Amino acid sequence: MAIQVSTEILEGSVLALLTKQDYYGYAITREIKKSFPISESTMYPILRRLKKEEWLSTYDEAYEGRNRRYYQITDLGKKHLEQIKVNWQELKAATDAILEGKNEE
Repeated sequence: MAIQVSTEILEGSVLALLTKQDYYGYAITREIKKSFPISESTMYPILRRLKKEEWLSTYDEAYEGRNRRYYQITDLGKKHLEQIKVNWQELKAATDAILEGKNEE
């Protein structure tokens, strides 16, 4: 993908993923990488920001003698996701109109 993916799109993608189930950090990165070329170093700051804004919460579970930090979407996160979806539809419609030549008056 040659077009850079914005932070808001990555945030929305993480929040949307977490509406289906809780994931630990590496699993989130692995799932998002299926659609976008990102690295762990990109994803963890996004997860920290989403948690700081209270759009995500975390809990730890033991796994093979270590703890995994799981992320889950909060009610505030669900509201934020809905706003991201609205913003995305507006941006998509405006971009499509320009790229397809439909914005001419």
